[in-house]
Formats: sequence, structure tokens, C-alpha cells
Amino acid sequence: MDISFKIIFWLLFAIAVYAYIGYGLILYIIIKLKRIFREKKEFLQEYEPEVTLFVAAYNEKDYVDAKLNNHFNLNYPKEKVKHLWVTDGSNDGTPELLKTYPNIEVHHENARGGKIGALNRGMSFVKTPIVIFSDGNTMLGENSIKIIVDLFKDPKVGCVAGEKRIASKQSDAAAGSGEGIYWKYESALKRWDAELYSAVGAAGELFAIRTELFEKVEADTLLDDFVISLRIVKKGYKIQYNPEAYAIETASADVKEELKRKIRIAAGGIQSIVRLKDLLNPLKYGLFSFQYISHKVLRWLIVPFSLPIILLSNFAIVYNIECIKNIYGAILILQILFYFLVLNGWILKNLKIKIKILFVPYYIFIMNYATWLGLFRYIKGKQSVNWERAKRGK
Repeated sequence: MDISFKIIFWLLFAIAVYAYIGYGLILYIIIKLKRIFREKKEFLQEYEPEVTLFVAAYNEKDYVDAKLNNHFNLNYPKEKVKHLWVTDGSNDGTPELLKTYPNIEVHHENARGGKIGALNRGMSFVKTPIVIFSDGNTMLGENSIKIIVDLFKDPKVGCVAGEKRIASKQSDAAAGSGEGIYWKYESALKRWDAELYSAVGAAGELFAIRTELFEKVEADTLLDDFVISLRIVKKGYKIQYNPEAYAIETASADVKEELKRKIRIAAGGIQSIVRLKDLLNPLKYGLFSFQYISHKVLRWLIVPFSLPIILLSNFAIVYNIECIKNIYGAILILQILFYFLVLNGWILKNLKIKIKILFVPYYIFIMNYATWLGLFRYIKGKQSVNWERAKRGK
């Protein structure tokens, strides 16, 4: 067996393990060490600025009452919270319903320009120093505004990422089980990233920026939240994070709906890496480049396309040395077991069971499969900027 063949196998295998497990372990160790030596920083004690709660909504009539009731009851001085909704393209009565509420600023155009179009247009109406974005179908934690504002006491913080939480039931189908466990792990990584230096991007369910740092994003942008937040990093600011500032939503109704969402995210991730290529330069962005490559770039651009090569090369190596009783045989068995669990998840995908971890391999497979489809859409330019919301579970 050619030694270069084995080198390729080990290189790709190491990258995959590092992307999903190794980086998290390294972060955890570094953070533990950092906590021993860190100095406590003191910032402004009195900081309670006006904020704008900005929702770009498309046909969210079914959620309006619950969403506004949630916003009105957040723990922050009511007179310092401005409520701004942009409802471009909505034709289900969303803007009309919103206008029945007092103190809600609604801007509507009949033409649908996608979420990024609504954000670009709506930011011209924001007059407060901090703007907080959230989706129309998510509910915010009671202290979310207070926690977000507190993180902005640090003048080096230009963006604050909230946590996305998946409403968990005692038993879920494949989409809900895998998604919930995945986001718990992602939240841990985000928390450690922020503690090390900066979180790597923000999720549109809940994030905030200093209004002055916003710059219009290209109209064909697929992941507006990611691009907006990382361009703030390019300006020399950090993205902070506190899991107690959270937005909660139900899981995707089924794997088909989750795949729809993941394909869009994958296409947007590849687009974002191309547009934010400067962040790959550690000579300019130092520690953040390490975080960005480890947490996002490897998962979006390298691992999904490495997995089939790892499996096929593993088969070839074992076949050529005619022995499975070695390290290559052990890895091959683990890979076969993984794909067996993927198949098992596909068979049981519509059943609701309590042992949620059984669906994790299936969810990981769906994520990587979506990246292949997302790449094809990106290359062909067929991914619409108009968000087709995934159906959510009850």
C-alpha cells in the first residue's frame, strides 16, 4: 500500500475528529487554565441604554400575539425598549395585526426582498445605540435584554450572540432529538470560544450589535446574521456570548424540514467563507482565525467532503493488508457502526423515543449531506435569499 495513501487517510481522519471533538477538548483545557490566571475586569457600573428590538418578519401572523406578549414582559425598563418590525412581502395580515398594538413601529412594503433586504432597509429606522435582532417565531428569555446590555459594558464588544434553545420534550423524533443535543454542544463551544477570545458568529434567533457598526450586506447574502457579526470582528471588535440570553423555538417538524434548513445554511456557509476570506489570515486576525477555522471552516468546507474519502480509503487499506485486526480495522468497524446508526435513525426517523442520543449520528450525517447539496446550490446560484421557513414541531 502506497504510504501517501495512508497519509491522506490519517490527515482527513484527524481533521474530522478534530473538527467535531478535538477542538472542543482543546478549548476546554485552555479555558480551565485561563481561569486560573485571569484577572477580573471592571467596566461601567451604570449602563442602561435604549435598545431596539428588531424583528424582520414574513407571514408570522400566528406568532405575533405570543411574540409581542413575550417582548412586553422582558426584564428591562419599558420606556427604553423600542419595538421595530419590518414585514416586507407579508400577505397573511401580519402588518395589519401588528398595527393594532400601541408603541409598535411597523414598516411594510408589498414586495418581498428577503430577510437581508428587510434588515438593510429597517436599520435606517433604528435610532438607539444597540439593536437586538430576533426571529418572529422565537420567544426570548426574561432577562435577555439585561444580560445582552451588560456584555456591551466592555467597549471592545461590538456584537453579542444569544443562545438558540430547542424546546425539548420527553420524547422527540429524529430531527428534534439530534437538533437539541447538537445545539447543547454548540452552546458549550460558543461559551468557551467567547471566554477564550470571541464567539465565532451569531445566530439570527437572537443577537445584538452596536448600531453604529452596522454596514449594509449584499442583497444576495444567505447567512446575514453570520456575515453581519463577523464583519464586526473584522473592525477589531469581539463577539460576546452568555447562554442566559436565549431564544427558544421548537425543533423542526421532521428531518425533511431540517434538511431544507441545513441546505440553505450550508450554501450560506460556503458563500460566507468566500466573502470573509480575510479572516483566514492568522497573521492579521491571530487567535480569532484559529477559532474561525477550527469551529466553522473545517465543518463547512473540509469535513463533509472528507468523510466518503475516509470510508473508502479505510476499506482499501484493510483490503490490501488483508487484516482487520489492527488500528485500521478498528477505525473501519467504528465507521461501519456509525453508518449503521445513521441507517437506524433513518428507519426510526418518525418514531418518538426517549433515548435521544440514538439519533445523533443520523443528525450529523444529515448536516454533512446538506453541505454537499448546499455546495451544488451555491455553485449553480440557485439558493434563494428568500427564507422558506422550516415547519416546526408542535
